[in-house]
Amino acid sequence: MIHLPLVRQGPLKALGARLAMAFALVVVTVAIIYIDRDGYRDVNEDGLTLLDCAYYAVVTLSTTGYGDITPTSPSARLVNVLFITPARVLFLIILVGTTLEVLTDQYRKGLRVSRWRRKLKDHIIICGYGTKGRAAVAALLETGYDKARIVIVENREAGVRQAQASGFVVIEGDATRSAVLNEADVKNCKSVIIATDRDEASVLITLTVRQLTAGQVRIIAAVREQENAALLKQSGAHHVIVSSSTAGRLLGLTTTAPPLIDVVEDLLTPGQGMALAMRSAERAEVGRNPRELLTLVVALIRRGKVLPLGGEQAVTIETGDLLVYIRDDEGVPSGITV
Repeated sequence: MIHLPLVRQGPLKALGARLAMAFALVVVTVAIIYIDRDGYRDVNEDGLTLLDCAYYAVVTLSTTGYGDITPTSPSARLVNVLFITPARVLFLIILVGTTLEVLTDQYRKGLRVSRWRRKLKDHIIICGYGTKGRAAVAALLETGYDKARIVIVENREAGVRQAQASGFVVIEGDATRSAVLNEADVKNCKSVIIATDRDEASVLITLTVRQLTAGQVRIIAAVREQENAALLKQSGAHHVIVSSSTAGRLLGLTTTAPPLIDVVEDLLTPGQGMALAMRSAERAEVGRNPRELLTLVVALIRRGKVLPLGGEQAVTIETGDLLVYIRDDEGVPSGITV
């Protein structure tokens, strides 16, 4: 099931509101008729009870009108002209409007889904909207990624509501199922981020994504235990983040060298102090040593592999290399923040 960002009241809530209005209108009509019950004539000639008043109100508002109860006094006829007839019209509007509201909402939702599918291109699928999933989404938004190109796959009702309220398109279902991933158009996405709470689910999702995309889509997965990282790599994940070991290393770093953790946090937080960024090598930089550049280059990526910059062997920049550097708040030079 596809949940687009909330923009209006839900059909069930609208239906409940209309039913409450119709019920209130019937109650008011019954009360008015009961107050002036002596001005009505019943075929039984025994006067109107509260049940008779409710019966007359319902058959009159629904335009059935059997004629067994009729207004005879001038006041009763005046009430029918000034109140009962407009109430009958309003009652019909409420009933017909409810049906039209539901049908229109379904049509509008189908139209929005079709429009969304046509515009969907190079999107990122986030499997799981828990703590890790929300952090991954926040990192994407901080780097300027378009919210409309992020699709959340979540099977928890609470997670679905939270992601939808945050303005994201949500596919409700189990990400280990091919049908759910196809709803998210996994074959045409840019990458898949797997941020589930269970390692076994991450492995199954990785295998499913690889099968559906023939390995053409980049898969980034997070696992809790280090021993499952190799399994995810074998399953087809391009990058694996081990949350437990990473947190442990940061805890150890905080203990042995407390100031370093502040530097790490600063580098990983875009827009605050220093930040890691990545850009392609420029033509004028080809053939030069990365250490000679004005920017502080900390890594060189060539054909998907990280080249060490230290040591005795000098490394020169080649065409197609990616430079990982430290960017400050001034944004010089521009690049892709990681």
